[in-house]
Amino acid sequence: MGTWGLEGRVARKRAWKLAALSLLIAGATQAATPDRDAIKAQVAQRHDASVKALQEWIALPSIAAESRNSQQGAEYMAKLAREAGFQHVEIVDTGGKPGVYATLDAGAPTTVGLYFMYDVKQFDPAEWSSPPLEGRIVDKPGVGKVMVGRGATNQKGPEMAFLTALHAIRDAKQAMPVNLVLVAEGEEEIGSPNIGKLVLRPDIQAALKKSIGVFMPMGLQDGDGTVTVNLGAKGVIELELVADGNAWGRGPSKDVHSSLKAMVDSPAWRLVKALDTLVSDDGNTVAIDGYPKAAPLTADERAMIAKSTAARDEALAKRNLGVPHWIDDLSWQQANERLVSQPTINIEGLVGGYTGVGGKTVLPHRAVAKIDMRLVPPMTRDGAVAALKAHLAKRGYGDIAVNVSGGYDPTSTDADSRLIQSQLAVLRRDGFDPLLWPRIAGSYPGFVFTQPPLSLPAAHFGLGRGGGAHAPDEFFVIESAHPKVQGFDGAVMSYVDYLFELGRPTGVATGR
Repeated sequence: MGTWGLEGRVARKRAWKLAALSLLIAGATQAATPDRDAIKAQVAQRHDASVKALQEWIALPSIAAESRNSQQGAEYMAKLAREAGFQHVEIVDTGGKPGVYATLDAGAPTTVGLYFMYDVKQFDPAEWSSPPLEGRIVDKPGVGKVMVGRGATNQKGPEMAFLTALHAIRDAKQAMPVNLVLVAEGEEEIGSPNIGKLVLRPDIQAALKKSIGVFMPMGLQDGDGTVTVNLGAKGVIELELVADGNAWGRGPSKDVHSSLKAMVDSPAWRLVKALDTLVSDDGNTVAIDGYPKAAPLTADERAMIAKSTAARDEALAKRNLGVPHWIDDLSWQQANERLVSQPTINIEGLVGGYTGVGGKTVLPHRAVAKIDMRLVPPMTRDGAVAALKAHLAKRGYGDIAVNVSGGYDPTSTDADSRLIQSQLAVLRRDGFDPLLWPRIAGSYPGFVFTQPPLSLPAAHFGLGRGGGAHAPDEFFVIESAHPKVQGFDGAVMSYVDYLFELGRPTGVATGR
């Protein structure tokens, strides 16, 4: 009796385990093969509301450089997260502009991190064809119906498309395939000076540590429908170099009459001469003494660049940029190799003395150069800034102030990571032949995820197209005129498909 009782209990336990495992597998399979048509129907049903929500978000610009609407922007970001289904949402004090931290617990075995920015670049309405905060929908020849507004593509359009995907999955009564951990900052456009205080707060760091990686929504399609999967980004440093008569001890301590240049030193000329020492004679190569060295391109990176440039139209690129030649009249492939592999020093603006209408004969006491410096692996922000300061001191310009406002290291992610392989799987299933690109020439603070202590893959993802980031008439495509380029709803579905691919158990196909 005792033996049969024990065997019975063992048999029942085994049955319970098998039943639980069957339920787990069934749930995982259901999550991996959602009712895509039901979700797509919800996306279409929500289209007008989502477009209106994007317009309302564009109408609230958070501009870190101007300390404009940062608190309101964080509160609005938090509101959008709550509405999209995040259960825990909080505004985080970073010591600078506030961040937002949110989690969505779906009870799923896989967790995915998200990086958002709610801030945007400055704008001059006089340079725009329609009001930059209106989010007006206009016909763009050859492109389709686009929404024009500051932040439309960088990054509110793609981010709103992602949030719409969460709404659609929930409204279609489908199980969310992954848990989500969201961090959103309001200082990306000034070099993310406090991103570590947000991401590396112990509880936020612990939540992100459970994820398989972090991605940022982004419209990654070119005008012909080509899709690029980026494996990294350059780092950036934003700073000002300031020449001031008081600090120098030679120029005037206030603006004086320009006739006195015959007997008074000029801080403006001093700044110009100092700037000239930072680069080669043509301005195209960094010439700072002891500057960190860039790693040469690998054979794999050269192959990626060769394949990508062969698939893209050089003449169209030149026309879109308004440039007749590349540096040194390089070939299309050589120019792109340089784009990926070389650090840069760029003068964003020069400010000094009188800049109004007509002339004003003054000798300015102060001049400022607004600079950005792009970095490639294995360079670091700290190493580049230290070399710049040492160079200026060595060349006799130690009085020129180096005021760093933000910046961070470059970032790289392995193509074999689950984050990237899931992107490739989704894109190929949708009929695309995605191009791999070693690193974008622009920057985002992916380093905080890819470097210790998190050491996670980090990337961008999303179909759809935009343009004009940081420029007048920034836009995001709402209804595409090109059959291979996704409009807003297609961008939404790309995030739906990506989330389900990320949540797919090994060996369970998602299908269509």
